[in-house]
Amino acid sequence: QVQLVESGGGSVQSGGSLRLSCAVSGLTYSRYCMGWFRQAPGKEREGVASIDSEGVTRYADSVKGRFTISQDNAKNTLYLQMNSLKPEDTAMYYCAAAAGRSWYALDSRGGPHPASFGVWGQGTQVTVSS
Repeated sequence: QVQLVESGGGSVQSGGSLRLSCAVSGLTYSRYCMGWFRQAPGKEREGVASIDSEGVTRYADSVKGRFTISQDNAKNTLYLQMNSLKPEDTAMYYCAAAAGRSWYALDSRGGPHPASFGVWGQGTQVTVSS
């Protein structure tokens, strides 16, 4: 079974950077899609960025130009490089995967829709102070 473990969260000041990592195990399908999501207190979970097994990436409008999703297949790791962080980026960040297919739905913000992903990590907290 697929297991995901996030790391790399922390506290930074506005304008700073962080790189999140998601260690992936058990993803043996040739087709898959993976994404980063976030959820702030009192708000619904929203898609931030996604990548499929062909390397095609998508980003929510709010993070385009600031965040970069990437994967290192040799290390079985998914990354999210976050630059120019803003206080509104503060949230719990989750890694998610969908095995056996490379398609997924997009939400109204342009990011991946959480309903398309069935396997989730435990999350890592990102806090950005002004």
